[in-house]
Amino acid sequence: MKTSLFLNRRQFLMTTAASSLLLGAGRVAAAEPIKTAGIYTVPVEQQWVSRIHNAALTAQDRGDISYSYSENVSNTDYARVIREYAEAGNKLIIGEVFGAEQEAREVAAEYPDVAFLMGSSFKEDPALPNFAVFDNYIQDASYLSGIIAGSMTETGNIGMVGGFPIPEVNRLMHAFMAGAREMNPDITFQVSFIGSWFDPPKAKETAFAMIENGADILYAERFGVSDAAKEKGILAIGNVIDTQPEYPDTVVASAIWHFEPTLDKAIAEVQAGSFTAADYGIYSFMNQGGTSLAPLGTFDGKVPAPALDLVKKREAEIKSGAFSVTINDDEPTSS
Repeated sequence: MKTSLFLNRRQFLMTTAASSLLLGAGRVAAAEPIKTAGIYTVPVEQQWVSRIHNAALTAQDRGDISYSYSENVSNTDYARVIREYAEAGNKLIIGEVFGAEQEAREVAAEYPDVAFLMGSSFKEDPALPNFAVFDNYIQDASYLSGIIAGSMTETGNIGMVGGFPIPEVNRLMHAFMAGAREMNPDITFQVSFIGSWFDPPKAKETAFAMIENGADILYAERFGVSDAAKEKGILAIGNVIDTQPEYPDTVVASAIWHFEPTLDKAIAEVQAGSFTAADYGIYSFMNQGGTSLAPLGTFDGKVPAPALDLVKKREAEIKSGAFSVTINDDEPTSS
């Protein structure tokens, strides 16, 4: 397990208002940054965790938190690491407990004065008021990326490679498929899960098999898929982060997750002393600023106009509430 500590805590300067001076109130000290820890089961470079990590760095840069983190923490070691961070005086602990739900909640119950904001497949429990949950509900942007994919495929055969068939993956795949079918209801999908959150070689080999079976666009839910697309000269759709700079001739579009609204809400609640058990999933929705479609970049002018028109229309409707992308957490299957 690798642990890194960021020591450049920003200190707020004492502020003075003219009215306070007149009243003799003196200077008022701004709030200290919240001591915050991140606990991750994969490297912080992994796309999903990177969005949490980057949001925490942003909050630290503006002085809201002081941030340390541990990466590559095994599920069996997760509870111990939580306890160590709680004992070290952290007041906000963030991470993902998908493989350590029960243990994480049991430890959280031992530290009622510590706020926990954890990625989870389960909902909040009012009996554990200091444990809030979140998830990457970026189905809105996934749906829009599917519209683009549906307009770009020539074979009508799209390959989809995921990590595990859990709700936070399933809902994005279903939304993508629904978007693609908006452009062509006869599109077929090859769906496969590699059984790992970080195994680029396995994802790449799985993608190669799909290409051999006729796919001309790949949905890259995992790292390694875009590498296969690049080598075979076909297109890919990204997920969670924008990888087009690394694959300028391959990645057409990506559904981006912005964790900042989720973390900022938690920080505000901790600062106000009102943090409680809640589902923070809503802050990943497009109308909350939690997701967006990455700029087309090198593919600007290459996506058919009807698809772009529909993307623009649906995006406006999603933000206004006139259109809702269906959230389907069931495991997707090949068609």
